[in-house]
Amino acid sequence: MTQIIAFANQKGGVGKTTTAINIGASLAAIKKRVLLIDLDQQGNAGTGLGFSRAAHRQSVYGVIMGTANAADNILSTAVPGLHLLPSSQALAGADIDLLDMENREFRLRDALQPILPHYDYVLLDCPPALGFLTINALAAADGVIVPLQCEFFALEGIQQLMDTISIVKEKWNPSLSVLGVLLTMYERRYSVTRAVDDDVRNTFGDLVFKTVVPRNVRVSEAPSHGKPALFYDFNSAGAQAYLRVATEVVQRTSGGEYGE
Repeated sequence: MTQIIAFANQKGGVGKTTTAINIGASLAAIKKRVLLIDLDQQGNAGTGLGFSRAAHRQSVYGVIMGTANAADNILSTAVPGLHLLPSSQALAGADIDLLDMENREFRLRDALQPILPHYDYVLLDCPPALGFLTINALAAADGVIVPLQCEFFALEGIQQLMDTISIVKEKWNPSLSVLGVLLTMYERRYSVTRAVDDDVRNTFGDLVFKTVVPRNVRVSEAPSHGKPALFYDFNSAGAQAYLRVATEVVQRTSGGEYGE
């Protein structure tokens, strides 16, 4: 059965897109069929996989608006087993466009139904906002991964997202759960990192992934080369961390370890 996972955090700069790309590539590397959907108007997921928006006509925008089929807008990436449904600048106005649409919270969920049998995992890279695009992602998803940068205000921002997840679960998607909280840009030598780690684990317990993703220059460099870290520098600490996270994702999705 296909697992749909949203990567969400309304705070920018937490490694959300980097995490979506690298978990997608890592899942593909262990022979899973993966579709990454870029719901952020900036299109960084596509750029990080070597695509220029000017070089292709495909976009998730028309899929959500009902003017295009998902299957016709999927791109094959250089990573075997990993496909991309890219973003476009038109997504900038999607929240307004969706305002008066029928079934507006379920446009993405319904549009994806025909292609789900072709994938083991569908990964939704949400924009850094809690608008209709993120609501569409959460209404379609089985689980949510929350990338969380280890900084002082990390827990303050996450509570608003958790409240949104609860609302979506109550109103539109009763099966939605938090798959996990992932600590990113981890600097073990900094006391604030260790303090945030303790606070997050005390608050969320087993929902926090055992693996942390270190701040790693090779992970930062990889998008400029249009490659996931795993295919840019396999042996880097960041690439190996994302491989371990992907293993945890498989364990959690196959073993029913979703949170509430």
